[in-house]
Amino acid sequence: MSFLTALGIIVFIALLFTLYKLKKPDTSLSRQVFTALVMGVVFGFALQLLHGGDIESIRPTLVWTDLPGDIYVSLLRMIIMPLVLVTMIAAVVKLQDAASLGKIGGSVIAILVFMTMIAAVVGIFVTNLFGLSAEGMVGGEREIARAAVLESRQPTVAGLSLAEVIVRFIPRNIFADLTEARDTSIIAVVIFGMLFGLAGLLVCREKPELAESIRKGTETIQAIVMRLVKIVMSLTPYGILSLMTYVVAGSNGSDILNLIGFVIASYVGLAIMFGVHGLLLSLSGNSPMEFYRKIWPVLTFAFATRSSAATIPLNIRTQIDKLNVPPSIASLSASFGATIGQNGCAGLYPTMLAVMTAPTVGINPMDPGFLLTLIGIVTISSFGVAGVGGGATFAALIVLPAMGLPVELAALLISIEPLIDMGRTALNVSGAMTSGKITSKLLGNQIESEEKPAQPVT
Repeated sequence: MSFLTALGIIVFIALLFTLYKLKKPDTSLSRQVFTALVMGVVFGFALQLLHGGDIESIRPTLVWTDLPGDIYVSLLRMIIMPLVLVTMIAAVVKLQDAASLGKIGGSVIAILVFMTMIAAVVGIFVTNLFGLSAEGMVGGEREIARAAVLESRQPTVAGLSLAEVIVRFIPRNIFADLTEARDTSIIAVVIFGMLFGLAGLLVCREKPELAESIRKGTETIQAIVMRLVKIVMSLTPYGILSLMTYVVAGSNGSDILNLIGFVIASYVGLAIMFGVHGLLLSLSGNSPMEFYRKIWPVLTFAFATRSSAATIPLNIRTQIDKLNVPPSIASLSASFGATIGQNGCAGLYPTMLAVMTAPTVGINPMDPGFLLTLIGIVTISSFGVAGVGGGATFAALIVLPAMGLPVELAALLISIEPLIDMGRTALNVSGAMTSGKITSKLLGNQIESEEKPAQPVT
């Protein structure tokens, strides 16, 4: 182990200890997370300067500094399926009207898809605003190799029909889906939880003598799972410090500078979509400022981890405890939002790539027919992303071939993918929580019989 590597590890341990000492009962989670975020960014840049920007020489340090982040993300993934399953069962059992479940799901999905359609329009706007084009872009060996891999996977991805995607949502083996054996396991577990809860609700009606024990049993299990969530969430600042250190220290500055125009345009588009979320919240009678203040820790975590799925536990907990969203709505919006209608990955990103690529094959990207077709395909394919997994890259693999465009650009952008993906993931999660809050506002009176967990997590 070199001296610089040892020094970096020692400093990182000192930062972890500093975070621990800063943690006080009156310090909010959002403040702790923001502090960790800043520390991670500063330390990441310090590692870059210390090693002269040589990524390979930084990697031995990152092996150890990334350890807390890897452990934290693993623990989050551990509780995703139990949380989704138990929360869905408990929420449905508490419903007096089973039909409310269909209304909730329909509202959440409709809002997510509508926002994805708007994201496609925003993608077209910002791409033309910045004059972005794929003409003249030349990739190195890494990008060319990546393009070959994407080309080989494209037929499988693009070959899925909407009917096939829907079939993949249905659980076939719930035990396999609980291990995330399939790309659509989260949706499958949601559906199983709904059906299991519905069966419990029907038993309560058919055999009233069992109703109390069923409700108490589900509440007890839910309370235990939520306590487990609280334990894992207490580790969030340490995970954020580790993850941000890895992202900043492991970024290639020259690659980012070469494609800085695309990075800036992407974040302008993301900012516009956050504004769209705020506008929709305002139109539905909610306060955007209050909403974003309360979900800031969730967005920060999504930004650092680049994983909508890993954010589900914190997403559900925040919706229930901070936004006063009923558990059934929170569970559905968080789960569906991680797999269907992702504003950033399935809406904004593939649209920008399509508009940039069109001129390389002689297509006018401003042709009305092309734009309307693109918006339609992006909206429909936002369901398909969940069916094949893989986020923004796979969304591009569906949209670009469907528009008759080459997929090489998705590989050319691999160098800056992590930097953009952080913002996209935060937008995806914001969209999921926006759909939950709006649905709660629209259907709140119809599910007023539903109660929050007996022991809410604070």
